[in-house]
Amino acid sequence: MRQSNHPDNEVTTINWQAFKLILPYLFEFKKRIAFALVCLVLTKVASVYLPFILKDIVDTLDAEVPDNMQTLVVPIGLVLAYGAVRLSIVIFAEVRDTLFGRVTERAIRRIGLKVFRHLHQLDLDFHLNRQTGGLSRDIDRGTSGISFLMRFMVFNIVPTLLEIVMVVTILFINYGPWFALITLSSILIYISYSVYATELRTRFVREANQADSSSNTRAIDSLLNYETVKYFTNEDYEAQAYDKQLANWEQAKIKNRISLFALNGGQAFIIAMAMTAMLALAAVQVSEDKMTLGDFVLINAFMMQLFMPLNFLGFIYREIKGSLANIENLFGLLGKSPKVQDIKGAQELIISNCNISFNNINFAYNPNRPIIKDLSFTVKGGSKVAVVGESGSGKSTLVKLLFRFYDVNSGQVLIDEQNISQVTQDSLRHHIGIVPQDTVLFNDTLLANVHYGNPDASQTMVMQAIEMAHLTKFVNSLPDGVDTMVGERGLKLSGGEKQRVAIARTILKNPQILVFDEATSSLDSHSEQAILTAINEVAQNRTSLVIAHRLSTIVDSDNILVMSEGEVIEQGNHQQLLALQGKYCKMWQLQQSTD
Repeated sequence: MRQSNHPDNEVTTINWQAFKLILPYLFEFKKRIAFALVCLVLTKVASVYLPFILKDIVDTLDAEVPDNMQTLVVPIGLVLAYGAVRLSIVIFAEVRDTLFGRVTERAIRRIGLKVFRHLHQLDLDFHLNRQTGGLSRDIDRGTSGISFLMRFMVFNIVPTLLEIVMVVTILFINYGPWFALITLSSILIYISYSVYATELRTRFVREANQADSSSNTRAIDSLLNYETVKYFTNEDYEAQAYDKQLANWEQAKIKNRISLFALNGGQAFIIAMAMTAMLALAAVQVSEDKMTLGDFVLINAFMMQLFMPLNFLGFIYREIKGSLANIENLFGLLGKSPKVQDIKGAQELIISNCNISFNNINFAYNPNRPIIKDLSFTVKGGSKVAVVGESGSGKSTLVKLLFRFYDVNSGQVLIDEQNISQVTQDSLRHHIGIVPQDTVLFNDTLLANVHYGNPDASQTMVMQAIEMAHLTKFVNSLPDGVDTMVGERGLKLSGGEKQRVAIARTILKNPQILVFDEATSSLDSHSEQAILTAINEVAQNRTSLVIAHRLSTIVDSDNILVMSEGEVIEQGNHQQLLALQGKYCKMWQLQQSTD
């Protein structure tokens, strides 16, 4: 039997530490594991006993006995016993699989959920630098690796080793050392060759995996940027780039297949030589009347039983190595510590006046390129403060610092005199709502996307939020109403429609602090006015921080900060800044002349 053409997992230096990572999840079902192991032993005992029944059947039929009904009772009984033992092997194996399957599935569920939660706890920097396709494959391979490792270690490797010990012992006791020696030596040679040949294949397997991950990442990245591909009519360019990755994968798989042929051929040769030697020795002893014909059949059956599971050894060894590496990669994700963490004993944020203060803030994504430089300003509770400036001046970074997606390098961000680095991130973000520049929606219904702002809200509350966001007319125009699917990332909606969904979602969240990060910068004048109306209604009696590109949207702000290269160079209300005749005034005149 040839090895399966199974997708190869990444093969690296074998690391048995992965077992230690899995064991805590398996020991949740200690009794179930114990029963499964009992069934495993019973399966192998029955399997080893089966050739003895076959031997007795052959010897009984081979014996010269009178032809009468009485003498048929013994062989018929043996045949029935053979069938019963073979059935028991299947039953014990099925019970074992069922018992242990629950253990493996629960472990995968627990680990999968833990990884999912952990990924959401990791900082923004990790997610900005990750490759979605590669990360997805790491998770899939890790969970598949756990399943494979448990299934083959418990159901193949361990039972096979147990059977080898039992068979070699039986051959040594019943038929002498030569039979035991040939069996044991052929198995050792087979295992050594399989391990050696598999190690040689490692490079080709790794190349195939790398090409597989690269092509998957390229495909997902291209599909996520579908609109950009269409804008620049680069479908052929993307297809050629994807095909180049697939060509690398194809070449690696060809080399992989050739090396697999060498592995299979060598294994087949060893098996053939071992079987030939054993049967030749048995045939000689049968001809010399030292053995019966049944003994000959028994030895042949034993060799078949031993080499059938071993025939997959190269595949299993490679897959176990890959599984251990993939499990380690999966737990490596769990080992990544978020750069932004709650301090020990962090308290809940308590909101009273909603005053926000940025005190002497310095921040840089890269130490060699400062973004925010010694910045200080205050947003009084219930007021509206806008931040304007050219691209790259650090406006949107302020939003990330307020949400504590990053920790400041120095200085403090305070809300009602509470340092946000000292309170829990959950409580901080619970009190802040945002309407971002680019609203990304889930590939779900319009209703579900608004409901996401507060999953505990009733449908009546959701519909009220939709109405307050001036979405009702649009919803009523849709054939499916609020049950309309918005498409992946909300691509079926226009920019203005998505922004109003974001406003409705924020209304439903009902936060005390509102952030608008260039929420109207990509909209036409009509959509902008509709969004501004909704924003102004939502922002009443709340503290608002507005990052703006169009100055016409923030003329009613209580205070306007003008930023340049990470510093506040001007501040005041609209009239005061115009009177200064400075940077803001020039920006205003430029935008007025282009509108």
